Amino acid sequence: MSQAVGSFTVTFELPTGTVHTVPVGYDEYVLAAGRRAGLQLPSRCEVGWDLACAVRVLAGQLDHGDALRYYCADQDAGFALICRAKPRSNLRLVTHQAVAMRDHRIAHRLPAPRGQ
Repeated sequence: MSQAVGSFTVTFELPTGTVHTVPVGYDEYVLAAGRRAGLQLPSRCEVGWDLACAVRVLAGQLDHGDALRYYCADQDAGFALICRAKPRSNLRLVTHQAVAMRDHRIAHRLPAPRGQ
């Protein structure tokens, strides 16, 4: 199978300092793959609207086509909403970035849901 139709690996760096690498399918949401592997990752709406599932992307590319509210400025700043993001390469992510992404959104005058 080619990489485009197979699977990728996603490496999650958690706030505890632990690192977990799990497989994720081309058409699978990154959050779902992490949970399938037993990781407890934050989320709330799970449609790409709020920022609870925000991560920093250290390496790799994602497809955010299914997210309801994701902006080019978010991608340019290295943020992703993994509840509705699909891999397009192997990934390295830092989890639990809702506050940082909210600050980024406020600084760029983009919608920033409260309670994050």
